[in-house]
Amino acid sequence: MEQLIPFENTSFTEELFEKQSQENGFTYWRASELMAMLGYKSLPSFSKSINKAMTTCNTLNIPIIENFQQVVNENGSIVDYKLSRFACYLTVMNADSKNPAVAHAQAYFAALAGAVSHYLEEAQKVERLVVHEEVSERETSLHGVAKRVEVESYAFFQASGYRGMYNMNIRQLKGIRGVPEKKSLLDFMGKDELAANLFRITQTELKIKNENVQGQARLEATAENVGREVRNTIIKISGVAPENMTTQKDLGEIKKELKSKSKAIKQIDTKKKKK
Repeated sequence: MEQLIPFENTSFTEELFEKQSQENGFTYWRASELMAMLGYKSLPSFSKSINKAMTTCNTLNIPIIENFQQVVNENGSIVDYKLSRFACYLTVMNADSKNPAVAHAQAYFAALAGAVSHYLEEAQKVERLVVHEEVSERETSLHGVAKRVEVESYAFFQASGYRGMYNMNIRQLKGIRGVPEKKSLLDFMGKDELAANLFRITQTELKIKNENVQGQARLEATAENVGREVRNTIIKISGVAPENMTTQKDLGEIKKELKSKSKAIKQIDTKKKKK
């Protein structure tokens, strides 16, 4: 079993990061050391960023095992992770950018990945993928719940939720946003809008369960009412109606970008080994 190396530095620098790399079949960094550089105080709290990074990796169909390896103790408990450079990039982009050390690290990795955008924009691209995946998972869960309570047309039920939140039907919203007919609206939403839809979907599911809502008409009314409540909350807090939120770059294109970056980042360590 490998022993953890005590590490107390709490300030990220490019030199320090590069110095902490290790070799054992592949180039990796200890999550515990990266965590310390970014100012996190415990691995459990930092693991949230690692888990989001693994979700992103899985969404991109990039093998997790090639980028994230668990380090376990004699009891089988996870005590650390070995992170590839790309895993470090994804983890940092999913960390808290309000933390100065994280912001510094995000800027470093954005430049390393050849990003032409500001590092915050780069981080938001990665975060969008994570939230989008959560929305897809919750939509699947809601579909299962609606089926059990006798939904006749899930498409009409789903449309009711959108109508309540956006005050228009899906076709109208796509027209305003300039989203192609065969594309999903979710792929063109920003992180905050995706999070709002995630809340709408989870609350619709909860209300159906708590109030034992059954039948197509009641299900549609419930979805629309929850959507309207979320709409009113968004307008109250931000002053912006959901339909007027900014259309973002197609997530399909962002996935292609990130896959390309994973190869470019991997080549950095390959070239170093050849020197």
